[in-house]
Amino acid sequence: MPDLIARALLRLCSLLFPARGKHRATPTPAPEPAPAPSPQPRHPEPESHSAAFLTQQPTPEPAHVNPWRKPWRGPSAETVREIFHAEEVQSLTPEQRERWWAAAFSAIGVDYDFPTINITGAHPAVAA
Repeated sequence: MPDLIARALLRLCSLLFPARGKHRATPTPAPEPAPAPSPQPRHPEPESHSAAFLTQQPTPEPAHVNPWRKPWRGPSAETVREIFHAEEVQSLTPEQRERWWAAAFSAIGVDYDFPTINITGAHPAVAA
């Protein structure tokens, strides 16, 4: 009886977990070789170089242009530095400073989105 149970367990395990390693009981058949590629003609057909053939071809899509390769169209670093470090701004409150910067940038044609910039301190005062 124990021999019958052991054989049944081995059979069940061989069905559920087939061997996949080098030492499996039954070898797998060798894969069929891939069919040889058909020989390509050495020279393209003569009509593929004709003007009529080339005019019938669709125009290719323009390649994607990397935005980092385009020239910078914004203000120069010197201009921005002059705006942020202007002497008349140093005595203003943070809110007034942001408005002054927005006005200075709009004067040179740049949209300065000051409402989304954090103008409050990093550590707000906690009321005790």
